[in-house]
Amino acid sequence: MTTTETSWLSDQEQRVWRQWIRASWALPAELNRHLQEFSLSMQDYGVLVCLTDTESGQLRMSDLADLMHWDRSRLSHHITRMSTRGLVERRHCAEDGRGAFVAVTDQGRASIERAAQRHVDGVRELFFDGMTEDEMRALESVTSRLLERLESDKRPGGAAQA
Repeated sequence: MTTTETSWLSDQEQRVWRQWIRASWALPAELNRHLQEFSLSMQDYGVLVCLTDTESGQLRMSDLADLMHWDRSRLSHHITRMSTRGLVERRHCAEDGRGAFVAVTDQGRASIERAAQRHVDGVRELFFDGMTEDEMRALESVTSRLLERLESDKRPGGAAQA
């Protein structure tokens, strides 16, 4: 019986990775607490941002799932909950009959507009305050490269098609 030896992270890699994970849990949790004042979650806010960033205020469900890196089932359940609260609505796609759109409602638009300043203030306070311009540029570079690797398989000719 052969055993393979695990190639562990270096001490520095381990520290950086665990700090990244803890921050990726702590920051959204704190921002979520801020949004509760407006009866929104971070997930609701993310959906509303994606929709209001479009000229039409709507996206195909599959495109929204890709943007948010969510499984389609998770998105469908979340959109159902948001729809029940009047924040979004589902629309059928006339072109192919199978596809569906999700669109922001007037109530959803009003909700994100009410919450936006508190959210921006929280992001600035919790994330950007205390960060130098050089640190911000370095973080931008690191996250851009990371996203490039993570999202390369979703583009035509990306890793998944190779």
